[in-house]
Amino acid sequence: YEPRGVNGQSHKVLKYLTLGTVRRNEVIVTSSVIACEAAKVMCALFLLAKAGSLNFLYKEWTLVGSLTSSGLPAAIYALQNSLLQISYRNLDSLTFSMLNQTKLLFTALFTYLILRQKQSFQQIGALLLLIIAAVLLSLGESSGKGSSGNDPDQILFQGIIPVLVASVLSGMASALCQWASQVKKRPSYLMTIEMSVVGCMCLLASTYKSPDGEAIRRHGFFYGWTAITWIPVISNAVGGILVGLVTAYAGGVRKGFVIVSALLVTAMLQFLFDGKPPSQFCLLALPLVISSISIYQKYPYRIKKKEL
Repeated sequence: YEPRGVNGQSHKVLKYLTLGTVRRNEVIVTSSVIACEAAKVMCALFLLAKAGSLNFLYKEWTLVGSLTSSGLPAAIYALQNSLLQISYRNLDSLTFSMLNQTKLLFTALFTYLILRQKQSFQQIGALLLLIIAAVLLSLGESSGKGSSGNDPDQILFQGIIPVLVASVLSGMASALCQWASQVKKRPSYLMTIEMSVVGCMCLLASTYKSPDGEAIRRHGFFYGWTAITWIPVISNAVGGILVGLVTAYAGGVRKGFVIVSALLVTAMLQFLFDGKPPSQFCLLALPLVISSISIYQKYPYRIKKKEL
């Protein structure tokens, strides 16, 4: 299961950079999302089989329990992934990565509303820093001064707004997944399979009248794919497993350093592959994003002990 909590998804930085490069022109968005979900299912099945729990879960699995725990988050994530695919094409890698970090804010909000999970004062301050960074990036890109060089209206309505809406959906789905895992005690790998299958069904249903569905029927499912296209598909599936291992064995604080390092690596790789340095707005927002994530990881909420 790909961790979707307040701290998750640092593994996607490489995917952002690669997807932004290989999908801007020909690859059909829906086909790439379905391929990513199918890769997650195969990875989760392999790990369940290796752990020897596949037969037990098969006997205990029920349709009602699956829909209750994973159905709604899966549908939300399917919509979120489609919005992210649109943003990939209209924002540069670093801007997209930092704007996408606003999911931290919305995840914190929904985890409080659904699970009553509180935030420390330092974490609230970190979230405010993140909002400031997102505003800086939005102003820079929508004014045409960002590094992507596209039409300002296209950047705003097909780049910034989709990724921000996707962040809201991510926060909602993250809280629902956390509720299913902690309250309903749903196995994490089983949730990965259920959510990916439901997500694929939603996407396939959407192809009935969507432009992507028409493109798939006309050109084929793998139209525009190359060997490079498989890199983000595989990294997305494997990356979710790796983040889960980091969280389990290294802890949230060390994973915070991974998130910060990943943003810096994104900036470096964008310069190496695209040949364009980050914009002034990105340079202003980057330290805010780094500081907010670091503070959020370092100062978790602690329940005060009552004095006797």
